[in-house]
Amino acid sequence: MSDRSEVGTVSRLPSLEEIRKAPKVLLHDHLDGGPRTQTIIDLARDRGHVLPSGDPDNLAEWFRGAADSGSLERYLETFAHTVGVMQSREALVRVAAECAQDLADDGVVYAEVRYAPEQHTVGGLTLDEVVEAVLEGFRLGSAGPDGQPRIRVGTLLTAMRHQARSMEIAELAVRYRDVGVVGFDIAGAEAGYPPTRHLDAFEYLQRENAHFTIHAGEAFGLPSIWQAIQWCGADRLGHGVRINDDITMSGDGEAKLGRLAAYVRDKRIPLEMCPTSNVQTGAAPSIAEHPIGLLRRLNFRVTVNTDNRLMSRTSVSLEFAKLVEAFGYDWDDLQWFTVNAMKSAFIPFDERLALINGVIKPGFAHLKWRA
Repeated sequence: MSDRSEVGTVSRLPSLEEIRKAPKVLLHDHLDGGPRTQTIIDLARDRGHVLPSGDPDNLAEWFRGAADSGSLERYLETFAHTVGVMQSREALVRVAAECAQDLADDGVVYAEVRYAPEQHTVGGLTLDEVVEAVLEGFRLGSAGPDGQPRIRVGTLLTAMRHQARSMEIAELAVRYRDVGVVGFDIAGAEAGYPPTRHLDAFEYLQRENAHFTIHAGEAFGLPSIWQAIQWCGADRLGHGVRINDDITMSGDGEAKLGRLAAYVRDKRIPLEMCPTSNVQTGAAPSIAEHPIGLLRRLNFRVTVNTDNRLMSRTSVSLEFAKLVEAFGYDWDDLQWFTVNAMKSAFIPFDERLALINGVIKPGFAHLKWRA
């Protein structure tokens, strides 16, 4: 076998096409934030739902424009159209199956996709029927032409923080945790709706030895992160980008961590960062100025995610490519982000380890030696 000196060293940065071939992990992706535009059009026609456009390309542009407003509240308004057409079993199965296919086509080998079951009952489905339809869709979409799985998809059940159904959704997540639901989440506008409003659900999940993540530190600052961790016991932070507010830079470029930032780093609490989405909602001024650069340098447990692939016109590969361009990241950096994500997944330890050692590290090694 040739050693590294014989084949040469890596001298250029990964390209988008090369990144697409890398085995990737996704922890923060919303099911209703990623349907194909043609699918939305088809489902809207069946349901009688009026869309801003009936042309797939124009509709995609409308979603992107609405999401580029710089406001989290305006960003969330775009979901009226995706959620609006996802109100039948057939629609949920189709959207979930296509989600798994699209992620697998992008080289994702493990994904945790979240959605709020309570938002999909307008057409008469029960919460259980919603969950079972999505699980069926992921099962169908994960299989390749030979019937073998191309991707493993776990689901996170989300409760809306402005509603009062978090305990009900938490119980639903525990009920289905042995058949594909891997955890729980709360989402929605942060301001005025602190995670402590749902403390009973989080305490229940802890008693049940269940995993959960909390959207925190995106539109709202350090108090949201502190409550999510210290009051609610979050395993991970959805976004967490505002942890940067607790880091002070000196004139010589040295970083001083406040007590909360130091706790997050010391405890290796995963940050589910979504660079493009964070820029769209105003949580970061640009990709180049995104806190992910500093947090990676300081070795926080940072992961790279899509949030909403439709609204952001993105994929995990595109997010990585943007970071390569902004920060000069190489294959080792991309592998570091990916292993971070796999370590932080809500599946059993031995299964995480098998994917890291059997799929992720060999996949990146192959790409690095070819570069």
